Amino acid sequence: MKVTVSGGISSEAAEALAIQALGFLAAVPERLDRFMALCGLSPDNLRAAASSPGFLGAVLNHLTQDDPLLLAFADAAGCDPKLVLRARDCLDPPEEDSWP
Repeated sequence: MKVTVSGGISSEAAEALAIQALGFLAAVPERLDRFMALCGLSPDNLRAAASSPGFLGAVLNHLTQDDPLLLAFADAAGCDPKLVLRARDCLDPPEEDSWP
């Protein structure tokens, strides 16, 4: 996985981690069902959604909103949970503050 000197992560590495995270969710039907329910997806439209921009960011966003799930994934992936956060921010950057 390519991590930059500044601690960032390349978009390719972030996408690879998100794909790994999707596999982690899919390995346990209850995890995948919860992800789909929260995202408004069904088994019928999951494949189409997976090819849309922003989907991989949504996968990582889902993980980062559930600490036990994030820690379980990071443990399974053998990575620091902070890497998942950086990957999420790479794929789904936080919006800039609109303050002057």
